[in-house]
Amino acid sequence: MKTKPLYLILLLLTSLAISCGKPKDALVLEPEKPDTGGYTVVARYTTPAYAQDVALNDTLLYVAQGEGGLLILDVSDPAHPEQVSIVTENARGYSLKVAYRDSAVYLAAGAFGVTAINAADPYYPYVTVYNLQMKPARDIHLMGDYMFTSISELGVKFAAIDYPIQPDVRAGIETSGYAYGCTTTADSNYLVVACGEMGISVFDISDFQNGQGNYERVNWCNTPGYAQSVALSPDDKYAFVACGIEGLSIIDISDTTNYHIVGSFDYNGYIKSLVYRDGLVYLAAELYGLQIVDVSDVTAPKLIGQIESSYALDMDMDDHYIYVADEVEGIIVIAKPGVIIAN
Repeated sequence: MKTKPLYLILLLLTSLAISCGKPKDALVLEPEKPDTGGYTVVARYTTPAYAQDVALNDTLLYVAQGEGGLLILDVSDPAHPEQVSIVTENARGYSLKVAYRDSAVYLAAGAFGVTAINAADPYYPYVTVYNLQMKPARDIHLMGDYMFTSISELGVKFAAIDYPIQPDVRAGIETSGYAYGCTTTADSNYLVVACGEMGISVFDISDFQNGQGNYERVNWCNTPGYAQSVALSPDDKYAFVACGIEGLSIIDISDTTNYHIVGSFDYNGYIKSLVYRDGLVYLAAELYGLQIVDVSDVTAPKLIGQIESSYALDMDMDDHYIYVADEVEGIIVIAKPGVIIAN
């Protein structure tokens, strides 16, 4: 007579055990999407080759695309970029970085040095100089009538570009570590170089002597990670450094005798390059897209927005849009907060 109640109790216990051991559907969570901070993707344009870097001039976007040389896009309608032309003939090597000045476009092409392109007519651009002896070319910075090319373990090389399509190679600077990104202060008195495992080095170029002088290192500052790119605040007080897996380092360079890190930011990805604008630093993070960091308080940087992408490498921007070079996706056009996006 007691068999049936006992059977029911056992059945109930078994049912409870099974239900407790099975995860509830409510606990299976989708990965959270990053907060975009009001930044909005308006276009993803697939480039013919692997987009590495971009330079924006008015409504034209110049794209360094690896073995694909130079691509020129019309972005007068940012939501619908259109191809204008491609330059591959004599654009030798792997185009890593791009810079623009007075209708001349320069490509840093690694072991094949620097390529100069006459783009006065963007529909019919052509190479004027290739394999320029500034190599291995990693990055290009322009200051007035001069080009500064980071050439890895060989430091930084200078060229005069008063005749833009025919750069005239001058002297250079030896650096500790591998020279990647470089920039100059607003008064053109100092050159700041991101030197890989050796952090940043700063050189006095106030007596420039047309690129033929001797330039002493003022000081240097070690950084965590691998310094790849550097940008300065408008007052030249702070250097913002992209440090690979260690994210962003902020260095006070106001006192040449006492360079020191005052702030840092490390979220996700490998930070290859950055841009500083109006109290914000924009980081290109491989595998983790574009990250926007508020550095108004340099001691406490904070993430205020992120746009996902496959392999962001570099960017350029104007007051309204950001153009990201993504090696996998091509060009990603992002509207800044407050921009009215037409349908």
